[in-house]
Amino acid sequence: MALPTSIRTAFASLRDGFIDRLRIDTRALAALRVALGLLLLVDLALRTRHLRAFYTDAGVLPRAVLADLYPTLSQLSLHALSGDAWLQLALFALAGAFALMLCLGYHTRVATLASLLLLVSLHARNPLVLNAGDSLLRRLLFWGLFLPLGTRWSVDAVHRGSARQRLASVASVASAGLLIQVVVVYVVNALFKHRGELWLRGDAVRYVFSLREFTVLLGPALAEHALLLTVADWLWLALIAASPLLVLATGRVRTALAACLLGAHLAMLLTLRVGVFPLVSAAALLVFLHGGVWARVERRVARVAARAGGRRLTALASRLPRLPRPSPRLPDGVVRPLRHAVPVVLCVLLVAALAWNAVALGALDVGGSDEASVAPSEYSWNMFAPDPPRSDRWFVAPARTTNGSTVNALTGRAVTWTPPDDFAAQYPSARWRKYLSNVWKRDDPRLTAAYAGSLCERWNATYDADLVAVDVAVARQATRLSGPEPIAHRTLWSGRCAATP
Repeated sequence: MALPTSIRTAFASLRDGFIDRLRIDTRALAALRVALGLLLLVDLALRTRHLRAFYTDAGVLPRAVLADLYPTLSQLSLHALSGDAWLQLALFALAGAFALMLCLGYHTRVATLASLLLLVSLHARNPLVLNAGDSLLRRLLFWGLFLPLGTRWSVDAVHRGSARQRLASVASVASAGLLIQVVVVYVVNALFKHRGELWLRGDAVRYVFSLREFTVLLGPALAEHALLLTVADWLWLALIAASPLLVLATGRVRTALAACLLGAHLAMLLTLRVGVFPLVSAAALLVFLHGGVWARVERRVARVAARAGGRRLTALASRLPRLPRPSPRLPDGVVRPLRHAVPVVLCVLLVAALAWNAVALGALDVGGSDEASVAPSEYSWNMFAPDPPRSDRWFVAPARTTNGSTVNALTGRAVTWTPPDDFAAQYPSARWRKYLSNVWKRDDPRLTAAYAGSLCERWNATYDADLVAVDVAVARQATRLSGPEPIAHRTLWSGRCAATP
């Protein structure tokens, strides 16, 4: 029996509305592609500064320690095939080449896949320096692999020519996965923050800005304005609580919310040392901007390109060879099931990702894990949640040299437990801060021994008097918004340097 016309119309309207909320403009996907390519290049450049320290056997995490701590991850890393710097440099250069291809939209799908695999390998080589931005970057590349990132503003589009109709937008399981993944980051973080007391009280952002290990650029100046930080606390809490509207709403409402979140992430970039997280989050929000925004962007870019002297992308595409595409001839009986299987697999992966976050929130129990690298509670979207840290931390390494003097192996000066004048010297990058935070939190002698070994090697290569023995200690100064801030310290590890008798 056929359904009445009114019911069929209502169902069709609901279906169209649902699909419309999962639709992404292909120009937004092109912008995401360019942003991802640039982010990968920036990330590689920043990591290169500490390549020896983080990715070689002479650094803080030799491959033997990696295999002991993370037996599963260590098997997934091409970067762990050798402990020498030459392999890391070669893989960094290869990753940079694919990132540039992704940015230009040249053999986009191959570039996306290669970039994802090399990024997973790099992350698996040293999980101790990773943050939420790294995790989100991997997920953006994964969902982008199944989306037409190269349809617009790309060398691939020029090579295909104008005879082929350009896709205006896409609504698929992959587009749903990408949009939902971004929203999940905010929703899970909001749920974590509502479990704390400082965020709801309006004091959390004040505590964050009182931590000298985090504040940079405009951060120290803003730390003096308590009322402004209290307002920022409540505004950020309201924004992430409203984040489901990114998929529940469409058009200007969705764009306005995405723009507010994007502005907040750019503010983080100017005030807090949190690595690539603000930039990755800003890139992820591009896919929520509606077509009108991208139409204006397209017109403006076209005018700028015209004033700059013509169609640069077309000229570049004419110089790049059209490499042959693999075209395996599979029977229809194989091709059709594969086409149907991909959406099903993506649906399963999306459900698995949601389940992972449910486990991290404690809403779902799947038992414990012996390996920290696969524990949801260790790798969830709980940035500064439920409450931010309430103490500054810095490391001190009292060491004895062969000439009998006692020095701080980190600074080369006398041992003191007072806070460093410049926390940027203690944490030369966000990855150093993350690594040292993990050394402190995990309090694992394997980690601290490896760190101590790297201190000994670095000192002995720099100074005439070698180190005989070294301690690894952490000092903490409790953050109080008013009143004195006491200092306490604790030794995590003591031992002799391996190279000394």
